[in-house]
Amino acid sequence: MDIDVRVKKEGAAYIADVTVKDRAITAHRVRVSLPELDKYGGRDDVAGLVRRSFEFLVAREPNTSILREFSLSTIERYYPEFVKEIRGPTRTAD
Repeated sequence: MDIDVRVKKEGAAYIADVTVKDRAITAHRVRVSLPELDKYGGRDDVAGLVRRSFEFLVAREPNTSILREFSLSTIERYYPEFVKEIRGPTRTAD
């Protein structure tokens, strides 16, 4: 599987154009607001966050079933565990 992510800034948000090559080739457009970037992956760049989000999705459904256009937070409506899994383990200060 290959996931190609191209990001551009659009106003106060980012737009990611994503191509997923698996059994079929699919194209998707994902909007990532600044609050979503902070909530889901402030430690990541936008492209990295979107790539990890698509890895999460493709592990659960075929790329042909993924919405063609959506906001990043839409994933959490379908998969409530998304926020925990995408952020990874939380670190505590020593």
